[in-house]
Amino acid sequence: GLTIDPGSLKVTGIDLAARPDSVANEKVVISEFFTLVRAQMKAVGCHRAVMVAHNAAFDAGFLAVVTKRQMIKRNPFHPFSCFDTATTCGIAFGQTVLARAVSAAGLEWDETQAHSAAYDAEMTADVFCEAVNRFRDVFERSL
Repeated sequence: GLTIDPGSLKVTGIDLAARPDSVANEKVVISEFFTLVRAQMKAVGCHRAVMVAHNAAFDAGFLAVVTKRQMIKRNPFHPFSCFDTATTCGIAFGQTVLARAVSAAGLEWDETQAHSAAYDAEMTADVFCEAVNRFRDVFERSL
């Protein structure tokens, strides 16, 4: 039941013919991911994970569909709370596109690594921290 847009594969550079196991093992990959998330939740005493993502609605929706398709009963992510860095960056830096937001935040963007999952995730984390830190004095004043 999985439909993959060829245009998306082109953008990400994923070659499914070279990696036939990646689709067949979707349940294994998501289960292992959820196990890692739960381990971090336990380490810091959280009951739910809150997703931080650039276009978090898309990623949360993706996980919801995968969880349902693979009949996984427990998704560790909060069902309706997430931090969307596209919105956060729009407020903090006046940019909603990840590459532009990273540059506006004063961080370096490497176009040759862009659109790989690991690089985009790292840059999303970095720009999120930069945005949150810019508002630190506002948070501290309200305490």
